[in-house]
Amino acid sequence: MRALHEEHAAALWSYALHLTGGNRIHAEDVVQETLLRAWRHTDVLDQSRGSARAWLFTVARRIAIDGWRSATSRSEVVTDAPPERAVADGTERAVQGWLVAEALGELSVRHREVLDLCYFQGYSVADAARTLGIAEGTVKSRTHYALRALRLALEERGVTQ
Repeated sequence: MRALHEEHAAALWSYALHLTGGNRIHAEDVVQETLLRAWRHTDVLDQSRGSARAWLFTVARRIAIDGWRSATSRSEVVTDAPPERAVADGTERAVQGWLVAEALGELSVRHREVLDLCYFQGYSVADAARTLGIAEGTVKSRTHYALRALRLALEERGVTQ
């Protein structure tokens, strides 16, 4: 084992450093695991079967690939402090309300009346028709076109897709 280390350790270290993208800690782990596997498989030392260096480099490459694969499958982030928690302050909701109010301001008076009665005050179509003095079909039609115009106005402001 000592002869194997003396003959191949420097080249193996350089190769492992290349495999790990210059990460010295991971390169050390790769070299250590490679030499440990060589110790467990003493048949590698038999020079009649071929170069031990080729076997060592192949094992190092496989160890580095396995380490990379397991690292990419883990999404754990190690830190010494927990991340800050988001605090719901209502800003987003206030901004969206403001944008909706602006978009409603662009609608015609008739469209705003129908949306106000049906959506904000909770009137039924029949109640809204009675209040406005128009037919129920007209309430439905105005509601349809009012919502369409409102959606377009909100899309222009980036509120909806």
